Amino acid sequence: MTLTDTTDKTAITAKPAVFIDGAAGTTGLGIRERLARRGEVQVKDIAEDKRKDPSAKQALMEEVDLVILCLPDDAAKETVAVIEAMGAGAPKVLDASTAFRVAPGWEYGFAELAPDQADKIRNAGKVANPGCYPTGGIALLRPLVDAGLLPTDYPVSINAVSGYSGGGKSMIAAYEAGTAPAFELYGLGFAHKHLPETQKYSGLTRRPIFIPSVGNFRQGMLVSVPLHLDTLPGKPAAGDLYDALAKRYDGSTYVSVPPRDAAPYTGGRIEPEALNETNQLELYVFGSDTHRQALLVARLDNLGKGASGAAVQNMRLMLGLPDGGGVD
Repeated sequence: MTLTDTTDKTAITAKPAVFIDGAAGTTGLGIRERLARRGEVQVKDIAEDKRKDPSAKQALMEEVDLVILCLPDDAAKETVAVIEAMGAGAPKVLDASTAFRVAPGWEYGFAELAPDQADKIRNAGKVANPGCYPTGGIALLRPLVDAGLLPTDYPVSINAVSGYSGGGKSMIAAYEAGTAPAFELYGLGFAHKHLPETQKYSGLTRRPIFIPSVGNFRQGMLVSVPLHLDTLPGKPAAGDLYDALAKRYDGSTYVSVPPRDAAPYTGGRIEPEALNETNQLELYVFGSDTHRQALLVARLDNLGKGASGAAVQNMRLMLGLPDGGGVD
């Protein structure tokens, strides 16, 4: 084999290299597990005793194509500053914290946000992975705003319930020890950290009310938005809202609008765990034309499309890899 042949073969078979900074956390572990199943990339690791050594971490980041940050906000900002200082040799960066989700110069990592959003992520050097609750809320609201069915200044209320795995180590420990309540509301100061991205990427000019809750199940999520149909422009029927969502996500790999004979419609119930361990997001419109009321509902895995699954989807876009075909 000639030298040219060898070089070409290496170029063809080489896998992109990725470093997950914060791989021991819930999101980082989920990303690592997904990557291990598919073998699409080389995952580079840093020695435990070098984990907080800035020079060692920078040296590792110089070797990879993409850094995925699964860190607290302040730590993510510190690492991004190091990456930006690396200049032309800097890797791409995908941040899973809330630090950069509405920051200038960062692309928002909800690929289904708009028809051109996947291309924007594909061409970006810095992408902010969405929050779990905003993924559901934005997916429901943005198409209706774009279609003129929901005014940008509409007084939106968003209610949501998540499995306890989204609450961090202390909450996970409390539920697994049996010391946590079966259900509780939180974010009652109306200042949840997911509100800025939800408002911005839904296209709303009026700050929505968002009240999250946590239940005694490990993972899974429902995000719901109640609407009075007679307060909307043109007084649409629930079917009009359904059609707008179905049109927006027609052909999407990961976001679906199930048919109106699906079990949640016929049974009048919907539970949060059906999509666990997937990167799928389902959207529903329950409505009563008699009472002129509707309820928009998004169902997803808070650790899948709400965190690790979305990160892997964004990683593939940023590295020019094929999508997962809907199975991850």
